[in-house]
Amino acid sequence: MSTVVADATVPPMTMATAADEQQQQQLKKGIAEFYDESSGMWENIWGEHMHHGFYDTDAVVELSDHRAAQIRMIEQSLLFASVPDDPVKKPKTIVDVGCGIGGSSRYLAKKYGAECHGITLSPVQAERAQALAAAQGLADKVSFQVADALNQPFPDGKFDLVWSMESGEHMPDKLKFVSELARVAAPGATIIIVTWCHRDLSSTEKSLRPEEEKILNKICSGFYLPAWCSTADYVKLLESLSLQDIKAEDWSGNVAPFWPAVIKTALSWKGITSLLRSGWKTIKGAMVMPSMIEGFKKDVIKFSIITCKKPE
Repeated sequence: MSTVVADATVPPMTMATAADEQQQQQLKKGIAEFYDESSGMWENIWGEHMHHGFYDTDAVVELSDHRAAQIRMIEQSLLFASVPDDPVKKPKTIVDVGCGIGGSSRYLAKKYGAECHGITLSPVQAERAQALAAAQGLADKVSFQVADALNQPFPDGKFDLVWSMESGEHMPDKLKFVSELARVAAPGATIIIVTWCHRDLSSTEKSLRPEEEKILNKICSGFYLPAWCSTADYVKLLESLSLQDIKAEDWSGNVAPFWPAVIKTALSWKGITSLLRSGWKTIKGAMVMPSMIEGFKKDVIKFSIITCKKPE
């Protein structure tokens, strides 16, 4: 199927209309199929965490360092958001929105002794996540299901920690996305969004430059992404929902070694054979990976963390 790509620089700041529904359904189908196809290859090469690693700025790293860096990304996110380790205050219920094969869910469940629910659009990911949970003795603590982040199957106020590790970039309606994160958060809960953004626009700019838009549109077509937005856009959306303690930071420098390492593994014999077995959607995604590096180098792409709390 062809990818439906929105204008890469105009964030949808209002709830989707009925006219958008067909486009969103097509996008969701594309995302599900992309991850159904590619997740096995990713796990085979990189392990259970399907997200960037966190590195010291300008660090020279070996391939063996990357899995530890992915764990460090989780820990740095928790630290930035001031999630307590205290036995009384630590989170007891967690949702992992866009859970992949459940790496974050299992890690957080073990760290906090918490009940964790993961949701993904990919049936292959949900099934694999559940199998890994059972293999790690976590079947009673962690559960996974196919569900839409824009219409979560949970009651209001259920979770002490709402976790979205690199799923926001797939969301076609950013207001609906953060509204759902806020809805399922319990009073006093922490919300953590780690996501790809485009750079903040200056006060005199109405859009990105055409050459910047070109880079983002290439990435959209390979990774099934809708419109990008900026970190400042996310902050405004969270403010509009009266969320508190809103903080954001640019971690682009801390993820710089990641994409060169991904490309290096993709070009290895193991990577090439895995790509060919995975199928066309995965190959198409691999072809736009150099554009991610270009986007970071030209400062059009920002790797951002945005955190907040729901009022008590």
